Amino acid sequence: MKRKAAGKNMTTALRDEARYLMNTYRRPAAVFVHGKGCYLYDERGRKYLDFLGGIAVNALGYSHPRIVKTIRCEAARAIHLSNLFHNPYQGPLARKLAEWSGLDRVFFTNSGTEAIEGALKIARAHAKARAKNGRAAATRVLALTNSFHGRTFGSLAITYPAKYREPFAPLMPGADFVRFNDVADLEAKFDPGVCAIVLETIQGEGGIYPVSEAFWNRARELASANHAALIADEIQCGLGRTGRAFAYQKFASLPDIVTVAKPLAAGLPLGAVLANEEFASALVPGMHGTTFGGGPLICATALEALEIIEDEKLMKNVRERGQEIRAALEKMALDFDFIREVRGEGLIIGLDLSVEGAPFVEEALKRGLVINCTHEHILRFLPPFVVRPAQVKEFVTRLKLVFAKTPRPKSIEAKDSANADTSTVKTSRATAAVAAPLQTELPLETR
Repeated sequence: MKRKAAGKNMTTALRDEARYLMNTYRRPAAVFVHGKGCYLYDERGRKYLDFLGGIAVNALGYSHPRIVKTIRCEAARAIHLSNLFHNPYQGPLARKLAEWSGLDRVFFTNSGTEAIEGALKIARAHAKARAKNGRAAATRVLALTNSFHGRTFGSLAITYPAKYREPFAPLMPGADFVRFNDVADLEAKFDPGVCAIVLETIQGEGGIYPVSEAFWNRARELASANHAALIADEIQCGLGRTGRAFAYQKFASLPDIVTVAKPLAAGLPLGAVLANEEFASALVPGMHGTTFGGGPLICATALEALEIIEDEKLMKNVRERGQEIRAALEKMALDFDFIREVRGEGLIIGLDLSVEGAPFVEEALKRGLVINCTHEHILRFLPPFVVRPAQVKEFVTRLKLVFAKTPRPKSIEAKDSANADTSTVKTSRATAAVAAPLQTELPLETR
């Protein structure tokens, strides 16, 4: 059947969606049909400034000419080749990721949640290989409160919000949660039975909370002492999002395993597990695999995306535009008393409110601005790396108008957060208290 052009017969398309898609998302009425740079366009041709970036996926924005050219070229050559055979792009892409990360080996996946699954398997395999004299291998996995690692059974077991886990219990056994940035709690729960600790260097869905240097350093020490893996989930905060190749590079020590995905292939589905030689060597042929992960078209696109970030000096742009956005938001807090705190770095920024955030998200969309809300009260901004100063100004102007025109939403009762961190820089109106760990239903995080 010949497909109709995008933007045509949307009533039929939405009716089919309502009838045949599984009921997993609550979506607004807008139907986006194409994008260019930092802008999206709906079926009526209306233009929207995108400061969500496909939830950190579209780091290069939309329709970057080099990405379009690469996809067209490779699609005409070979979209898929079995991983039973070599292709021209896996090796160069793996080398680029190793150089960026300081790690040694790479395994390609289809998504972030599969990368987490692979990382957990590597940690378990490493622990089993070390077990001697009939002793049981370490199997416990530690994660942090307010974490989000994905929706498959292993990643879901180490995802903190109960609403994600409980419908599918029982999950992977042996998972436990450490209070975010609480070194004493980490020490109390880390024992020789732990094979891995998994943490997001900056929690994304959890509210844009950075792991503290003290917590990272102690996790590194405990992991090393117990021959366990320190796994950094950089699926949202990695690959340039902070203005560094990886968010953990602000610390002196490296993780053993890193997971990446979202921006890796400029919108095409690709994830990866990166590991040092010690942990990577726990896998041998036949222990792990994938059908689609690392195909030629997608790896060529990812390699081009990383080279664009280098060639266009986009990490420098991320740092500069991020500073502009933070400064504007902190100034905005002087005019709107419901702004409690600005968090994040580079282009992963959270605005913590004392009121519900969903009404602002809805009003923003009406006014041509795409943002989202997590934890019911934290507005999350993840613009593309290619965002320009003029677009930052446009964002600030639109957001001010949204705040001014939206009837004041319901207040959020201030409670002690599992992620309260006194090391975070706060605005003049901010408080240390944030709301309880509940998340908005629209849109949901995916991996």
